[in-house]
Amino acid sequence: MRRTPRAPGHRTAATLALALALTATAQQSARAEPAPVPGTLTEVRAELERLYHDAEVATDKYNAADEKVTEQQKRVHTLRAQIETAETKLGRLTRLAGAAARAQYRGDSLPAEMQFALAENPEHALDNASLARQAQQATQGVLTALTATRKDLGTRTDKATATLKSLRANRRAKDTERRSVEKHIDDAKKIESTLEKKEVERLAALDKKDADEAQAKWVRTGVLDKVGTDATPAGRKAIAFATRQLGKPYVWGAEGPDSFDCSGLTSQAWLAAGHVIPRTSEEQWRRLKHVPVEDMRPGDLIIYFADASHVALYIGDGKIIQAPRPGRWVYVSPAASMEILGVVRPDA
Repeated sequence: MRRTPRAPGHRTAATLALALALTATAQQSARAEPAPVPGTLTEVRAELERLYHDAEVATDKYNAADEKVTEQQKRVHTLRAQIETAETKLGRLTRLAGAAARAQYRGDSLPAEMQFALAENPEHALDNASLARQAQQATQGVLTALTATRKDLGTRTDKATATLKSLRANRRAKDTERRSVEKHIDDAKKIESTLEKKEVERLAALDKKDADEAQAKWVRTGVLDKVGTDATPAGRKAIAFATRQLGKPYVWGAEGPDSFDCSGLTSQAWLAAGHVIPRTSEEQWRRLKHVPVEDMRPGDLIIYFADASHVALYIGDGKIIQAPRPGRWVYVSPAASMEILGVVRPDA
């Protein structure tokens, strides 16, 4: 869930101090259950969640910017290829028009290529003044049209190239943001590394407790009695792919084959099922068909948090396969363990 930023560096330092205090308390009470400072472990946990959330958001923004650059590069390449084709045709027709004009001036026969182009029966092509005028007029008309097309293509290419330049600048900015977030991940790892094993276990227990409570609350709504249980053939392929990735580490920005981030996993799962879907969770939420939660079926994607910063693959029976965050791995978890924004269907 997105939190309102408040001096992140200062807050992280304070949280790190709390983590160190927790460790000191544990060391001083080696033979007894440590009495935690009220709220400190909760604050450490909240800070870890914030840091990893910010990292995931920054990664998705960079991935989205990179995807737009790739798409725009394809557009520019296509336009340049069209310009090259138009210029080839223009050159050929210009040569033909010149040859026809010279032939008409001298009273010679039309160029053979033009006779074949204009005669209904190339074997009996007529060579007379009328045909020459027809050839010149037709060629000039095509030349005019092609020249206009070439000009239009040039204008569109210039605009597309300018857009590409802007998108590349935006990608560089997002990459700078992404690199700055790497420090957030280092901060999170530093916080976790200062905790004693017992505190790490307590954090894990808190995570599980919250996830179980959220799942139980969700189940009590009766939603699982309504959701579909049968996946489509494509959905089954996506689930099979995701299942084969269980145990692989989360790496932000990764899309396989040895590691994944959340949307890298879902996009590759559906690619394996024969469907190309957007690379980021935000774009998956924006561009794929939305379906009501009670109508979802195995293979659908569940989007999490108000900013659509996380996504997982629903596999049925109230469970998902997800790549959660750095330091974790691809695993099966309760579908309602996080705040559900909505559901999308890649094969709709």
